[in-house]
Amino acid sequence: MKRISIDPITRLEGHGKIEIFLDDEGGVDNVFFQVPELRGFEKFCEGRPVEELPSIVAKICGVCPGCHHMSSGKAVDAVFGIEPPPTAKKLRELFYMAHFVHSHIAHFYALAAPDFVVGPTAPKAQRNVLGVIDKVGPEIGTAVLKQRRLAQEIQALLGGHQTFVVMNIPGGVRKGLNSLERDDIVEKAKGFIDFAQFSLKLFGDVVLSNKEYLNIILNGPYALNIHSMGLVDINNKVTFYDGKVRVVDTEGKEHCKYAPVDYRDFVAERVEPWTYLKFPYLKKKGWKGFTDGQDSGVYHATPLSRLNASDGMATPLAQIEYDRMFSTLGGKPVHATLAMHWARLIELLYSAERCLELAEDPDIIGKELRTPSNGIVGEGVGIVEAQRGTLTHHYWTDKKGLVTKANIIVGTTNNNAAITMSIKKAAQGLIKKGVTVTDGILNMIEMAFRAYDPCFSCATHSLPGQMPMIVLIRDSQGNEIQRISRK
Repeated sequence: MKRISIDPITRLEGHGKIEIFLDDEGGVDNVFFQVPELRGFEKFCEGRPVEELPSIVAKICGVCPGCHHMSSGKAVDAVFGIEPPPTAKKLRELFYMAHFVHSHIAHFYALAAPDFVVGPTAPKAQRNVLGVIDKVGPEIGTAVLKQRRLAQEIQALLGGHQTFVVMNIPGGVRKGLNSLERDDIVEKAKGFIDFAQFSLKLFGDVVLSNKEYLNIILNGPYALNIHSMGLVDINNKVTFYDGKVRVVDTEGKEHCKYAPVDYRDFVAERVEPWTYLKFPYLKKKGWKGFTDGQDSGVYHATPLSRLNASDGMATPLAQIEYDRMFSTLGGKPVHATLAMHWARLIELLYSAERCLELAEDPDIIGKELRTPSNGIVGEGVGIVEAQRGTLTHHYWTDKKGLVTKANIIVGTTNNNAAITMSIKKAAQGLIKKGVTVTDGILNMIEMAFRAYDPCFSCATHSLPGQMPMIVLIRDSQGNEIQRISRK
């Protein structure tokens, strides 16, 4: 049996590899998606004062620090049994919308656009952000860097630092905004909206107007018929900071809707011996393996799944784009994996609009920044939507507030089974008998996981009790002569 390795996979946060096994006729027999890194932050949190965790977990990843900081801050609020005052909650969400703007721009232009703007089978030396700039022009590249910088300036102002965030404290935030700072954010948010609309137009001009690309999205080997998860507000509209988790089935019907504190009644986690990344699944459906369809327990938590799980967007311009996407792609729910890129741009527009709404809210410069605590409840759950999917932080503490246990389910963990299945479907659709496996084909297989914008630095927190160290001894010609492993 022949093996093809894609190691390392590219344009992602973290490390991973794909092992493709071919049968005797040259078709794909099986595919393994492996994540070989381990972070173990749940264990790092044990024994620490719970109020320190929002700043500790922000260091899980340099790309998504704000997501962990916000989910952790909400979990800590729950441990102390308190709700932040309106101004504090709006300041947190304002920070978070800037974080979404920054991250979604980065993924589309640096990680996804090379496949569409430059081309999925273009020479690998051109499939990067420089290749994108060469195609669209340096002025657009400059605009990308500018908008990301402005979003990070808002994060640094509100969070203390754009990466090492120290914003949240139990029941509130450390500092507020003055009117001059608020006015500056208003102007930046208006620019975010303009840039998001430009990005959607660029996607329409480059991708949707290209029949070959549109055919890949709709009819390529990337469709996955699974359930969709996302956070929604009281009206079932998309929200990122506060709400309930809603899951719709493969036909778009509501499977469940739950408050953060109840997540364990609906989601369970599975460990496989060949990866450090866990496999969450819908508890009421049960684990039936890596299968799709209405009876499967597998779901995805992505920009596309958030739109599938909602009844619309909570801002007007994003709602127009939401309607356009589903109309173009044949209605809800959409199961075309590559449509995640379109959904991500709609979320970029929503984040920009929401950023402006919050900045113009009179409460945003209020002075009440914290609700005092009367004691410790001892257990708390916080859920937000991270850029890569639904993010859950769950902490248990003793009577002194020292953490005794922590569980973190990040967006990429939610998507692990879906990513594995998407890669296999892509490989089986692209590699067949008589087909020469080129670099372009391997890149198109990578496109299956790239749509999820995975962050393995965040996701690899499972500690199964094994450290699979492998030592390969090769001769001078590179041939393997001995393999030594420790488990």
